[in-house]
Amino acid sequence: MRNYNLTHLDQLEAEAIFILRETAAQFERPGLLFSGGKDSIVMAHLAQKAFAPAKIPFPFVHVDTGHNFVETIDFRDCFVEKLGIELIVGRVQDSIDRGTAVEETGPDASRNALQSVTLLETIDGESLDACLGGGRRDEEKARAKERFFSHRDAFGQWDPKNQRPELWNLFNGRKSPGENFRVFPLSNWTEMDVWQYAKIEKIELPSLYFAHEREIVERNGSLLAVSEFVIPRENETPTKETVRFRTIGDATCTGAVRSAASTLDEVITEVAASRVTERGSRTDDRRSEAAMEDRKKQGYF
Repeated sequence: MRNYNLTHLDQLEAEAIFILRETAAQFERPGLLFSGGKDSIVMAHLAQKAFAPAKIPFPFVHVDTGHNFVETIDFRDCFVEKLGIELIVGRVQDSIDRGTAVEETGPDASRNALQSVTLLETIDGESLDACLGGGRRDEEKARAKERFFSHRDAFGQWDPKNQRPELWNLFNGRKSPGENFRVFPLSNWTEMDVWQYAKIEKIELPSLYFAHEREIVERNGSLLAVSEFVIPRENETPTKETVRFRTIGDATCTGAVRSAASTLDEVITEVAASRVTERGSRTDDRRSEAAMEDRKKQGYF
């Protein structure tokens, strides 16, 4: 007998669990892209539910730019150890050392775009045929073009104009040798859904997401945390402010927001009132009108 009393979050959870199980069933060696951010943490939590009482049947994969927040790496390592999951780390620095990626130069240089190279090399080296990503369609317009099962050709490239239909929850994971898929179980989730689900499920999240005092500089419209990767320039005066981060990525391009929200309830209230998307503080998305889509075509998740 059907249960018509499912909440919106119940339906999203059931859909995501179905996608996770389909991925495990259709692919020989999938991996879960784990950044230590809220979306990948929620996806890992869903994977625990999907395969309980067994362990999650695939490794976690982190593409490390080398410019991470210390809190992110500490959380990642503790989280993976607690779950007893294999962690595969692809390092951008290794790609640079091999000569397959070239370090950017200039005042606004970032390693964020170089992640595509390292991810493709990791996929190839680890023989991964599918990568589960925490991308959501409300994050950025290029991500709204993705399917749940998003095909990548033998060069790791994505063609937004040539995607497979997904009617009646039927997903086509057939591929030729060398090709792979990116799979997005959270496609129909919003930022608010993630926060509310984290609250209901009592999911632990990194401290960066909550208000704390930090030394910052305002650069190109973003509040960047001062660190060994973000050094104040001559015309910049660092200030200590109470901030939090809505996304967690490369420290050179991930901006904070001024905020006093120190609990999940306060964050949810703040997000509900915000008129700026969570990626609005990321400088890498401002490089061009199609910055994200260009990176995705090159292999970015």
